Amino acid sequence: MKIGFCGYAYHNQRMYTSHHSRYAAYLFRLQTDGTAKVVLNGKKREIEKGDLLIIKPGEQYELFVDDGQKSGDFHLYCEGEWIDKRFKHSPDFSKIEMDDTLLNLWHHLIIEERRPYKERNSELTHYLLQALCVSLERVLDSKKVNTNRPYVVTRMMRFIEQHATTPGFKVQDVADHCHLSVSRSVHLFKEHVGQTIIDYAQSIRISAAINQMKYTTMTLENIALNCGFGSYSYFHRVFKKQYSISPRAYRDKI
Repeated sequence: MKIGFCGYAYHNQRMYTSHHSRYAAYLFRLQTDGTAKVVLNGKKREIEKGDLLIIKPGEQYELFVDDGQKSGDFHLYCEGEWIDKRFKHSPDFSKIEMDDTLLNLWHHLIIEERRPYKERNSELTHYLLQALCVSLERVLDSKKVNTNRPYVVTRMMRFIEQHATTPGFKVQDVADHCHLSVSRSVHLFKEHVGQTIIDYAQSIRISAAINQMKYTTMTLENIALNCGFGSYSYFHRVFKKQYSISPRAYRDKI
């Protein structure tokens, strides 16, 4: 695999650029802030935060930022057989959830590419690029599997997965993240996931707690706090209801 360039761009005044991807090279562009207009494969559209473009070898696209618009994006120009196998049939345009893992990987890859050539770690760059591509591939695959699930419900799921273990997590946080009322969020989530928001959050907390019980020597009290339960007594009650055994007894068995 080979990286041509990787970076972040922000525009707050009129600009225009065009790009023609040469043979074997892919351009990935993720809109992270504001809006812009693009022409890709003859189709013009306005893009906004969360819109991912994949410009494949030989394709051409144009980017427009008008007066009064602000536009920010992560971009990556790369090539290689490994990348081609994964993305040659991917859609040109997708709306994705920008989770912290994906953005952090892209950010770290940008920082590594900014280093003087002699100070770059080629092995680290290789693994960061792989991890970023696999993360993008997983996001795209999840959209195929869940074609009947509204995008906003996927946004709720990703937000819960990221924040369920943080202190003070509330259903209101999920609703605010998706710009919906609490009642609308609760209804949509239950309809399309088959669980309540709180039940889904609890399953993530319990999974995190089990991993910490298995692989750390932290006390159960600290694990309860670390996984967002607030207190050991609440953790004990939730865990025993699901597994019919106390956390301490469960830990003794594993």
